[in-house]
Amino acid sequence: MSDEANNILKQASQGSVAAIIQVLNEKLADSGVRTRAVFADGVLQLLCEAATLEQLEQSVLVERVRQILEAIAPRNIRRVNINSRIVREQQLLWLEEISRDPQNQLLWSEEITLRKPNFFQQFLTDWKTSRGESTRAELPRFSPRRLREQKQFWRGLTGGASLSLLLLLVGWALYQKFGTSALKQTQLHTGPTTASSPPASPVSTPAVSSSPSPAPNPPVSQGDAFVRAVRLAEQASRAGLSAKSSAEWLELAARWQQASDLMASVPDKDPRYQTAQNRAVAYQRNSEAALQQADKYKAQLSETPEQTDFSEQSQ
Repeated sequence: MSDEANNILKQASQGSVAAIIQVLNEKLADSGVRTRAVFADGVLQLLCEAATLEQLEQSVLVERVRQILEAIAPRNIRRVNINSRIVREQQLLWLEEISRDPQNQLLWSEEITLRKPNFFQQFLTDWKTSRGESTRAELPRFSPRRLREQKQFWRGLTGGASLSLLLLLVGWALYQKFGTSALKQTQLHTGPTTASSPPASPVSTPAVSSSPSPAPNPPVSQGDAFVRAVRLAEQASRAGLSAKSSAEWLELAARWQQASDLMASVPDKDPRYQTAQNRAVAYQRNSEAALQQADKYKAQLSETPEQTDFSEQSQ
């Protein structure tokens, strides 16, 4: 299994909704079922879509989804509500649509409870995860550009030190040649001094009382969900400029999803409540867009285009 697949499974086991969707879509691709998910109120709301009713057979699909999720064992996720319907166009607010009119929007819906993994299995999974992270941390990877920049830095540092040493040697040689003779001539014209000047009386300097340093600004409360969501969104926006792999886009999708959940948790008594609701929808839209980018990079990685030599055919 590749490092990227291991990274996706690790994120899914840690409870990343975007990674869980990625794993489910890969496992259910052979049956033509596509999934979406949102974690709300302690329940993972899962939407399964397919082109025909046969692909959405309730007993078969529910059991298969249960097996996949119990194999992942996502942290802090035990209740899963499985919804199904015939595939439709992309809808960003699908959870609100099915909650408003479940009879016309869904074919069926069933809530399941995942089996909790035993203590030893969870301990072994956490130990393997921490060991893999420490191993990757001990083996840093340097790109050719980074190595080239480091070589240029050390080359410039060595050249600057050599030039400084050369200037010091030239200055010392000039001082030995001209400075000593000028000092001797000055002593001959001045002569020895007959009276020594009285020692200067020490002047006591008053102690200056140090002014108290201004108190630092109080940090932002960790409980302010609005501020935390804005910071997450800014980090995700900056990271999206350099994302070039499926794993990086999955991580961005998880950040946007977490920012959306934080915005959605702002209480209605907060004066920023309406702004938080609008941003929750926008961040959810960015999370699904990042998930689409992850699928795109995943598809490009799995494709192996065949190359044909047409030069011989044209002769």
